[in-house]
Amino acid sequence: MKQLFVLLQYAVPHHLLSRIMGALAECRWPWLKNPLIRLFIDVYKVDMSEAVKSDAAAFSCFNDFFTRELRPNVRPICTATNILVSPVDGSVSEVGRINSDIIIQAKGNNYTLANLLGGAEKLSDYFLDGSFITLYLSPKDYHRVHSPLGGNLIASFYLPGSLFSVNETTVNSVPNLFSRNERLVMLFDTACGKMVLIMVGAMLVAGIKTVWRDGVYRPNVRFSDHLPIPQSFETGDELGQFQLGSTVILLFEPDTVNWDEGVANQRVVKQGERLASFSGSDA
Repeated sequence: MKQLFVLLQYAVPHHLLSRIMGALAECRWPWLKNPLIRLFIDVYKVDMSEAVKSDAAAFSCFNDFFTRELRPNVRPICTATNILVSPVDGSVSEVGRINSDIIIQAKGNNYTLANLLGGAEKLSDYFLDGSFITLYLSPKDYHRVHSPLGGNLIASFYLPGSLFSVNETTVNSVPNLFSRNERLVMLFDTACGKMVLIMVGAMLVAGIKTVWRDGVYRPNVRFSDHLPIPQSFETGDELGQFQLGSTVILLFEPDTVNWDEGVANQRVVKQGERLASFSGSDA
């Protein structure tokens, strides 16, 4: 059954399905959106006690619910010096060292840094033999993405591609999945050097939205953002949101990040939780 699920993804029209889902997720008819939201909460056991709005009827549409704001202080941010925190609620899919330009997607299934970054060789060079972490957001998770440490956003570009599912079954089976799917790449200057944060699109993800750009990324072609200058973020600041969920990948330069003990595959993490330290940190 799992193999059939993977094979069907090669045949279905990814972008058409996502556009249909996008229209459904923006529907504001109470008779449709309220039961849909309640069903989703029940099926995925979403903890609505954390949200600013807890009643399904209070949301204008499904996307409003899915990108729901959390109550203040529900996600405390680790404030120790020179600490990397989780940008999202999710689970660790893979974490470790980039072997030259090879990144682990899953056991026995790798992809290249160059392909992930759309062939941007100068950008890739920063992260050869560096560190990475891949974080998977399940349907029940909070779907806003935050800055894992303070820094300046210096570049952002969107890469077109497929929209395979990013669940465990598909990640284990589809070669080069993260470098095949649509994705938004953000490059930061930080206290521990260059950092890239990538928001990866997925099956039925109807869009990716950022705090610095009006509208939602739904492009058919690659393009780069013209960013306001300066564009700085503190640890924990919101960067954007998935309109239906996916995966976030972080890349760091060599010899900069020391992952905390216990940060390993399948570890469940919350946004703001400490993941690693870097030079000069309060350990």
